[in-house]
Amino acid sequence: MAIDGIRIRDFIITHDNWIFAVIGYDNSSNIQAYLRYVPDEDGDRIRSDGKRFKKVGFDDAYRLLKNWKPHYLNYSHLVPFEDVAQVKYPQQFVATTDDEKVLKIAELLENYGVDRKNMGVTGSRLVDLQAETSDVDFVVYGRHSFERARGALKDATQNGELPQISAEMWSRVYEKRRPELTFEEFVMHEKRKWNRGVVDGTYFDLLFVRDYTEIKIEPHGVDDGCVEAMASVTNVDFAFDNPAIYEVDHDEIAKVLSYTHTYVGQALVGETVEVRGVYNKAGEKRVIVGTTREATGEWIKSCTLLSGSAIS
Repeated sequence: MAIDGIRIRDFIITHDNWIFAVIGYDNSSNIQAYLRYVPDEDGDRIRSDGKRFKKVGFDDAYRLLKNWKPHYLNYSHLVPFEDVAQVKYPQQFVATTDDEKVLKIAELLENYGVDRKNMGVTGSRLVDLQAETSDVDFVVYGRHSFERARGALKDATQNGELPQISAEMWSRVYEKRRPELTFEEFVMHEKRKWNRGVVDGTYFDLLFVRDYTEIKIEPHGVDDGCVEAMASVTNVDFAFDNPAIYEVDHDEIAKVLSYTHTYVGQALVGETVEVRGVYNKAGEKRVIVGTTREATGEWIKSCTLLSGSAIS
């Protein structure tokens, strides 16, 4: 099938109904994607057509691919175009949905100046497999629209249009992310990001996707062992992307990249960060955080924030 402009946060469905989340921008020859749902007669996710599915975690996804589609792993989690039956685009969901919670978020952002054409919804809702307890994975396209959306979420929460995130909810998010930070450190970083909210009792994320004009592919590079370093942040234009990108001032390191959502928006320009990850050479030298799903032994911390001297 012809595939038009596929990006991170889109979903693809193969001819045998395996459902994958797109995880990258470089989809020129195959599609970078992780397996998220598979058909299962006993699955607890039921599509509106009555078909049952099971949500799979990273380890189960790898096992299934190894057993049934090993050539996908040979491509390093790349799905061949010829296997794709359908692409689900987040923007199409917002344009057609009657989901009241999604529409409330969209209306809120629109009231603060975010164009609805730059909004989308990804995750289980996009593929009609949400559960009653499912969060809303709300997408905003383009850096300027995303910054406006974060500002809207901050203003709406502070003026009472949206509730504050409760301590119980922060605990839930912390347990889900399982970061190499204390709970107190985690919440300090998260509270100033303004990319999480609650609508009608349901938690939602604001997720960034580059506008087509902003897309630039980060090279893979060559890994060269673990490294821990301190550096000063000089640019955070794409700190909420995947990977999140922090340009830094350091004698050897040019950038810190995070492939885990835990460390998006983690620091501001002018702040000093402590990072631990994998040293990577791709012309310039970088530190990669999030080389495993839970980023065990890897982190980004704003020392400036934790010292009580955060940049306003």
